[in-house]
Amino acid sequence: MKLHLTSFKTCPFVQRAVITLKHKNIDFDITYIDLADPPDWFLEKSPLKKVPMLQVNGEVLFESAVINEYLDEITGAELQPEDPLARAKNRAWIEFASNMLGNLYMMKMSKDEERYNKFRTTLADQMHRLERNFGAGPWFNGEQFSLADTAFAPLFRQDSVAQHRLSVLDPDSMPKVAAWADRLLALPEVRDSVVDEFEDLYLQAMRDNGSFSLNRLAAEA
Repeated sequence: MKLHLTSFKTCPFVQRAVITLKHKNIDFDITYIDLADPPDWFLEKSPLKKVPMLQVNGEVLFESAVINEYLDEITGAELQPEDPLARAKNRAWIEFASNMLGNLYMMKMSKDEERYNKFRTTLADQMHRLERNFGAGPWFNGEQFSLADTAFAPLFRQDSVAQHRLSVLDPDSMPKVAAWADRLLALPEVRDSVVDEFEDLYLQAMRDNGSFSLNRLAAEA
């Protein structure tokens, strides 16, 4: 079976799939494209014209949660709870993580203070909700590393840019989530889920968008 992933170098949703692929030692190839100028072959194959796109022996899968479940299921399904309710709850929190990623992106790319504060407040509220619902750890489901962990890891990676100086995570008020984030960021599969130049590319995208938070950070330096 030949697996080929199509990616954009700073896309957190692709990073979810890469984390799962690396965690489970699944052999794959990857192609990086420019979403601002996508190639014709990608536009033809991708129904939503978004990444990640996974090609499996020529067949196309899209949407990161679907891709991750497929990758897990063909290799033993140990990253999903056996209990149907627990599995459904994981799927719901994976959607919650996707919403958080959207708010994080909007916060980081906001050009003015009002929009920045709006998305930061929303994201902080979501972090506190996550804190209240996080169990004993060390992972989202306790002792078992799961697809929920792979879903949140890119959020913490993107939140950690600029040496955490733009982070929404407050270790004092969110100690469980902050510790979980640290554990995730220390995993080799999470570290290796991004390209070497990820941080430079991410910060450059913020500069190109006239990011309020990045401009404020530069002013404080």
